[in-house]
Amino acid sequence: MDARGGHHRDEEEEAAAAPLLAGAAPLGYSGHRRSHAGDLHVLSAAFLFVFSAYCAAQNLESSVNTEGDLGTVSMGILYTSFTLFSVAASPVVTWLGSKRALVVGTSGYVLFILANLVPTWYTMVPASLYLGFTASIIWVGQGTYLTSAALSHARDNNLPEGQTLGNFNGEFWGMFASTQVIGNLISLALLRDGKDGGSVTGKSLLFVVFLGCMIVGIILMCLLSKRDEKGNNAPTHSSFGAMMKYIVAPLKDRRMILIIPLIAYSGLQQAFVWAVFTKNIVTPVLGISGVGGAMAIYGAADVVCSLVAGRLTSGLHSATSIVSVGAILQAVVLFWLLLFYSPMGGLLGAAIPLFIGALWGVGDGVLNTQLSALLGLLFEDVKEAAFAQLKVWQSGAIAVIFFLSPNITLQAMLILMATALIISFGAFLLLTLVVEKPSTVRS
Repeated sequence: MDARGGHHRDEEEEAAAAPLLAGAAPLGYSGHRRSHAGDLHVLSAAFLFVFSAYCAAQNLESSVNTEGDLGTVSMGILYTSFTLFSVAASPVVTWLGSKRALVVGTSGYVLFILANLVPTWYTMVPASLYLGFTASIIWVGQGTYLTSAALSHARDNNLPEGQTLGNFNGEFWGMFASTQVIGNLISLALLRDGKDGGSVTGKSLLFVVFLGCMIVGIILMCLLSKRDEKGNNAPTHSSFGAMMKYIVAPLKDRRMILIIPLIAYSGLQQAFVWAVFTKNIVTPVLGISGVGGAMAIYGAADVVCSLVAGRLTSGLHSATSIVSVGAILQAVVLFWLLLFYSPMGGLLGAAIPLFIGALWGVGDGVLNTQLSALLGLLFEDVKEAAFAQLKVWQSGAIAVIFFLSPNITLQAMLILMATALIISFGAFLLLTLVVEKPSTVRS
């Protein structure tokens, strides 16, 4: 019995030593679970299918469901719900386990796509409320699952934790950013502007295709290995008070207080693309059918930047340099739109929204990879609560943009975004000065 156990341990160590991007052994191969890198590949593929559909649908909400601002208001309700439920998402994920949380979380996205096939206040509002709940579950589950896989991979192979987290987050967010390319190319292929210029054709077929993508994503979620997170200090909560204490624990840490403004800005800049850029910059020049092409360019830039930024991440010092590049690019875009931009005709006029989308995608890729890697490093012992805080502040900021965008001018929105960028980047620079790198972040 002991000899067999030693033999299995040797095989497990050999399997764990496979490089990050090597092909994953199938579940059950030689009696063993899939490698940590293999779980990363499956997780990334599942999110690719689910969010290729959802992100493209979200980009179209403010342009397609325009009656009574149904699309924009629904998104505001969705992200308000997301914010409120994210407060309690970490104990739910701890109770369910990260794999089950990912499977349950996908159900809300399916319902949202179904509601868009018959978009009324009676379908969109309930679907948006439910998606807010399930989104909080899936994203805390994603952060927990990916961090657990990355740290296990690092420990099994004696690799630096910071670099491994950067690599894992780079691959995931690179694949996730591909959703903007794939989903929006599908939209570009199936949607056509109507003869009256104010409607589109092909919407029903588009959402049926999106529904098929969701089903494939759920199947892949079910194929994930169940992770043993007992060794990661996952807490059990004997009372409501103990649960709340765990949830707010990161807020007592000055590192979290200093990184929250950047988290909030990451939500603002995402919602700016979905609610403002597509409606006020892209649609007047390229039409509703052109939204898919512009967002595909945005997604392609996001993909490349996520992969590169993930590979370059090794800790707080490298993250500071990478975030600085993204912040400068987005600042250039904001001040350009605020001071110089006006819609133009011709080839140059059509190219400008595409160029803006590419620059903005670089900034989004930077923020996604660096925030996820830093939270995994700085808050390893309370990672569920840390990723819940990420989604609380991020989704709250997104809700603000969706509710504000129908009621304020583009100029006012640009001033708001520029102010938020300056404040958040300043707080992040302060974090790099305050935090003791050797004692806080393990390389």
